[in-house]
Amino acid sequence: MKTYFKTFLLSTCAVALVTVSCKDNKDVAKADEGEHGIILSNMDTTVNPKDDFYNYVNGNWMKNTEIPDDQSRWGGFGVLRKSTDKNVLNILAEAKESGKYDASTDQAKALAIFESELDTVARDEAGIKPLQPALKLIENINSTEDFQKVITEEAVLVAQPFFGLAAFSNPNNSSINSAYLTPGSLGLPDRDYYTNTDSKSKEIRLEYVNHITRMLQFLGDSEEEARKQAETILKLETELATPRLDKVASRDFRNFNNPRSISEVQKMVPAISWEEALKDMGVEKDVDTLIVMQPKYMEVVQQKLNTGNIDEWKTLLRWATLNTSAGYLTTEIEKANWDFYSKYLNETKKQRPADERALATVNNTVGEAVGKLYVEKQFPPEAKAKAEKMIANIIEAYQERIEKLEWMSDSTKTKAIEKLDKFTVKIGYPDEWEDYSTMEVSSDKSYYDNMVAVAAWQIKDNLDRINEPVDRKEWGMSPQTVNAYFNPFNNEIVFPAAILQPPFYDYKADEAVNYGGIGAVIGHEISHAFDDSGSRFDAEGNLVNWWSKEDLDKFTERGNALAEQYSQVEVLDSVYINGKFTLGENIGDLGGLLGAYDGLQKYYEENGRPENIDGFTPEQRFFMSWATVWRTKQRDEALRSQIKTDPHSPGRYRATQPLLNVDAFYKAFDIKEGDAMYLEPEKRVRIW
Repeated sequence: MKTYFKTFLLSTCAVALVTVSCKDNKDVAKADEGEHGIILSNMDTTVNPKDDFYNYVNGNWMKNTEIPDDQSRWGGFGVLRKSTDKNVLNILAEAKESGKYDASTDQAKALAIFESELDTVARDEAGIKPLQPALKLIENINSTEDFQKVITEEAVLVAQPFFGLAAFSNPNNSSINSAYLTPGSLGLPDRDYYTNTDSKSKEIRLEYVNHITRMLQFLGDSEEEARKQAETILKLETELATPRLDKVASRDFRNFNNPRSISEVQKMVPAISWEEALKDMGVEKDVDTLIVMQPKYMEVVQQKLNTGNIDEWKTLLRWATLNTSAGYLTTEIEKANWDFYSKYLNETKKQRPADERALATVNNTVGEAVGKLYVEKQFPPEAKAKAEKMIANIIEAYQERIEKLEWMSDSTKTKAIEKLDKFTVKIGYPDEWEDYSTMEVSSDKSYYDNMVAVAAWQIKDNLDRINEPVDRKEWGMSPQTVNAYFNPFNNEIVFPAAILQPPFYDYKADEAVNYGGIGAVIGHEISHAFDDSGSRFDAEGNLVNWWSKEDLDKFTERGNALAEQYSQVEVLDSVYINGKFTLGENIGDLGGLLGAYDGLQKYYEENGRPENIDGFTPEQRFFMSWATVWRTKQRDEALRSQIKTDPHSPGRYRATQPLLNVDAFYKAFDIKEGDAMYLEPEKRVRIW
């Protein structure tokens, strides 16, 4: 089963999409003991900050820290993720013990999903029986018409490796949801895994074939049969991966904005009867237009369907359905799935604890049901009030920065400030909670059946939005999510409750530390409205150019310079950051850091400048706090995977690379020509 794509925004605009997870609790203990802000014992003061600022701030932490076996990376976000998970697990336990949640409540459904995943005895006894109805549907496909019926009417049970349908904001009128025709899912994480010709990519493809071979044997296939199918699957997936936009082109939503009438789609892919398909997918409204996200891809889908090779289609459908359901079946199948995707691709040494995995499932399915309990228990009103003041301060500082830009004309500045003025700011939790009352999850169902019920609800909930107004009150993350995001279609910045606590925000720490932590995160999300992707949307969230040609040329030139700067960073032997792919996040880091720094100075102007703490000036502590937030230890294969799939630069380089472009950093640590952290003024990139 496959759930709809949540939103484009969460894949491009979050501050840290791939969670840097599971840090130990040493720093939390130190905070409890009264040590707040910069933890001096984590520093290595034998290192000169002018030459290696990262290890000056984080050196002892790097030396004394080991990545837990159940993690592929470990860093600044992990301490908060770990403590938040612990809190939410306690909340779930209290909810169960209280017995006050009737089976029809959303909270009871969260408990049902959680407990059914943990019921490994029932899962192992069931074997692959839960998957048999889906496999039978695939087996009975004997014609193109049968194929269409299965992938449309049975989209909840059968995976969609060819194409999908989803509702999302219309880029030309962001107040209305439109229907998108999306590419299907792939077995490997990214197009590059299929198309790259380096030795490591070839090795991964061979291991992928071995993995498919192993997995298909759980369905009763012989090893010989399974391997033959695996080779067919890799061949077909490669053919379906190749015409897709690469990861750089995929960051530009203009490339996805391809509205086509139903008759035009019918001509593009005549192998499918589209009016019938839409009805069978559950679209109850009249739809005259689809936004075809990748037309060239759909042309290749037509070519594949035009071959009439039904056995090949069935082979791919069967694998994709097993692959997307593997985590819902037996513990042996779940472990085999983990062996490839986590152990091999990311070098993780053991699985996360079962209760943490089950909690992640709950958070990703009925997250707001638990989020409501989390907010009541963990998020005091004063935390929201303080965050609001800091955000307002940084937005004001950001506006002043725009007004002072030398490279931008007054007319474009007016449009930029208009966009800033029309920001919607969401803090903590939604005003209206998600209603899961029609989701048919229960404690009487197996884990697999509960996840089928979740998928059925999600697909219907999403497709029912086609041609309906966008619900701008809706959140894309649950309150217990340690993250933040900017939504270009709503022109909004969103900060869930969980990120508004130590180490990002600590009311007992000095303002310099808080502005270098949560302040820079706030600035990062503001900057996404003005990065290379977000800047294409206007104040109303529409994909409209508001730039003069001259200003856009200057902006593009500066963005290219920043991309080139990051592309010079080698993270492993012959593995470099992709500056174009990570440009939006890198602009977010640079702009966010500058906005937060100016916001801190505004705070001092209004409230007075404090004395030095532990011998460090406020400005030094600000930059040290930033470097602390992004400290990271990472396994090599996880790092290699991140470079291929994640639009964020690795944490270590987020901690230091933006600083090279910030004049205030040079002043704070007296960095001069000849120091390793020095970059000539003319090479420093200045955007926002």
